[in-house]
Amino acid sequence: MNRRPFDPRLLRRVPGTRRDLAVLALLGVLAAGLVVAQATALAALLATAFEGRLDRPALAGFAAAVAARSLLVWAQGTVSARVAATVKAALRADLLGAVGRHGPGWVAGQRAGQLATLTGRGLDALDAYFTGYLPQLVLSVTVPAAVLARIFVADWSSALIIAVTLPLIPIFGALLGWQAQAATERQWRRLSLLGGHFLDMVAGLPTLRAFGRARAQTEMVRRMADGHRIATMKTLRIAFLSALVLELVATLSVALVAVPVGVRLLGGGLTLQTALLVLLLTPEAYLPLRAAGARFHASMEGLTALDEALTLSAAAPAPARGEVAPTPDGRGEIRFEAVTVEYERTTALRDVTLTIRPGERVAVIGPSGAGKSTLLGLLLGFVTPTAGRVTVGGVDLADADTDGWRRQVAWVPQRAHLFAASLADNIRLGTPATPDAALATAVHDAALDDVVAELPDGLATVLGERGHGLSSGQRQRVALARAFLRDAPVVLLDEPTARLDTAAEAVVLDAARRLVAGRTALLVAHRPALLADADRILRVEDGRVTELTPTAAGEATR
Repeated sequence: MNRRPFDPRLLRRVPGTRRDLAVLALLGVLAAGLVVAQATALAALLATAFEGRLDRPALAGFAAAVAARSLLVWAQGTVSARVAATVKAALRADLLGAVGRHGPGWVAGQRAGQLATLTGRGLDALDAYFTGYLPQLVLSVTVPAAVLARIFVADWSSALIIAVTLPLIPIFGALLGWQAQAATERQWRRLSLLGGHFLDMVAGLPTLRAFGRARAQTEMVRRMADGHRIATMKTLRIAFLSALVLELVATLSVALVAVPVGVRLLGGGLTLQTALLVLLLTPEAYLPLRAAGARFHASMEGLTALDEALTLSAAAPAPARGEVAPTPDGRGEIRFEAVTVEYERTTALRDVTLTIRPGERVAVIGPSGAGKSTLLGLLLGFVTPTAGRVTVGGVDLADADTDGWRRQVAWVPQRAHLFAASLADNIRLGTPATPDAALATAVHDAALDDVVAELPDGLATVLGERGHGLSSGQRQRVALARAFLRDAPVVLLDEPTARLDTAAEAVVLDAARRLVAGRTALLVAHRPALLADADRILRVEDGRVTELTPTAAGEATR
């Protein structure tokens, strides 16, 4: 975990913030000058007031300094808020880009909740860092330096006391910060676990209710929430105690300066104006450090989220500027060369060597969890080989232009995801500019005509979330229509007839046969009906791929 108050990776990931951060630093320098100018004018004004006269230039200077400081605070708030908005938008885009480069497998399970928490609550916590802590961090450097320089000119002995006691605040702050850092990390881990578990529970709520386990999971979420609450209170306790310690150290340090100044003023060793100047400036030297320490604890969650976001978004870097990744030709030969895919707790594929010739239709069978879908994930770029490589037309997919390659692939998953949009927009998902004539052809090829005729507004009918309002077979036909509309040279079918009744299966199979005709196709199947038109049949079991004869394949699928 990064423990620095500012992460230099931020400038590399979000270069647009450099100018605003430079402006923030300049405003910090101006603020330091205004602090000294205000104290100097106020000291002169008070000294002359004790003599029974009014120093009008000092009064005007004091009023101008106060007005300028108010304007400066507004400018700091505006610039820091803009930096926060820029960074949050850029990091969210980077996280979504990392998801796109890694694929759905990367966000499966607990990581889905982690990413959901990070992109929402986590990055929103950066507001406290950029609008509170970072401007104060700049002031904690510029203001003490300016105050020390001015007091040294006025009274070097007081400046010496300040210079000795000033480092005590960051030292105590660092000691307490280490404890706060560990507590915040525990709090963030518990929040990520809670988010992941809650997301998983909501997704599986129908299953939990069907098996009578909803109440048990409710208790589990309650216990996890209590754990997060306890961790949060521990973090707040450290923050409050650290604020008390920093205030005590600063107060004692100011007293070490004020007492000798008062004694020397009574003894005639200092003029009234000089004594007032020292007494007014001394608290200003400690104030930025105290405020930075207090606001650091408020920004700890944001810093933790920032480190997590920078780490995750850099997990799959995009090609460097100027580099043009090659685009594979989907009409070329597809080769799996000694491919192994290992996950955290299992090995999905083991040393798979396979060649799919152009225009060949290859069916893949095997028990659930054997690695069939992983084969498709490799071709889609959703899965990265642990060892070996996958090439298309001689181009390694690991080095290829992923978007360019995916445009040459039509994919029909087990469960097509439909969005809360019109039926036409759902079919046009990958090709939004498709003309109506081509859309109508795709609808006909996918045997969707009867479905469109039954809908109240035809293709303009707005579907519910996840295609609510359509049956499973109709949703699969929408996915087939997408594939027809894409007109890609490579077709991947991942058990398109799973969970369908006999009538719906027959319709989907007929459309699937039209789709794969004349194209390179990889068909994952559990049912024998999909195997009839395959040129070759492969069996995946325990991560290993073997080729079967049609007779053996028929026996294996019974």
